Amino acid sequence: MKELTFSKIIAGTMTWGVWGKNYNMPQMIELMDCCLINGITTFDHADIYGDYTTEASFGNALKESKIDRQQIQLISKCGIQMNLQNRSNAVKHYDYTKPYIIWSVEQSLKNLQTNYLDLLLLHRPSPLMQADEIAEAIEILKKDGKILDFGVSNFTPLQTGLIETKTKVSYNQIEFSLTHFEAMLNGSLDYMQTNKIIPMAWSPMGTIFKKDDERSDRIKKLATNLSIKYGDPVDVILLAWIIKHPSNILPVCGTADKARIANLIKATTLKMDQEDWFKLWQESSGVEVP
Repeated sequence: MKELTFSKIIAGTMTWGVWGKNYNMPQMIELMDCCLINGITTFDHADIYGDYTTEASFGNALKESKIDRQQIQLISKCGIQMNLQNRSNAVKHYDYTKPYIIWSVEQSLKNLQTNYLDLLLLHRPSPLMQADEIAEAIEILKKDGKILDFGVSNFTPLQTGLIETKTKVSYNQIEFSLTHFEAMLNGSLDYMQTNKIIPMAWSPMGTIFKKDDERSDRIKKLATNLSIKYGDPVDVILLAWIIKHPSNILPVCGTADKARIANLIKATTLKMDQEDWFKLWQESSGVEVP
């Protein structure tokens, strides 16, 4: 079996298709090449991205690019049933039945034009999920070589523990950033460290560049000063803050800007001082550490 390793920065593809930039094949290939040149070899997908179209667009570009499949890692998620014209369901819901999980993975493999996923994630927890049935599906997919590893996304420690009663959970992709740091206070990241689950962080820039408010202003002011101190752009400073956490978080960065991609990997080598880390947290929370 191929040794499973992910790049320390993961490329999120959600906005590459019709949900964002709507890149054509040459543009996608150019973006893939930019990621690889800059040491980003892992690409994060979900079956629903682009209303179930982005995986196929990426797969066509991957085939045309002639990139060696063994040199990259593909992650995808399943479980969300969107209510669209080309779907048979009448309401948006979650489906973690064994047949649906297996079918979803096979569709992702077909769309991505690959024989296996490096990692399959359950996209969001469902009140109706049954650990036994999920484990059976994962066992079959692993046995058939269609997935190499398994994890969850947006699961609480208790929800993760439920699944782990039947099968090993290796990853949990959660929302985590300087403006969304609850996971390091509510036991979520502690649970992952204890149980050897590697966290991935979606939306790692948080709301800093999305909201024009006092909190964002405080963070950007300090991050700009730290940018001068460390000689790296502000977004690198923000990623370095995440990476410093001892749970070894892997940020999933959704930018489709080639110039920004070229900078992101710098966050993996930036050695942020402990006091600077706490200064950033203080500016985000608005209060001193208790």
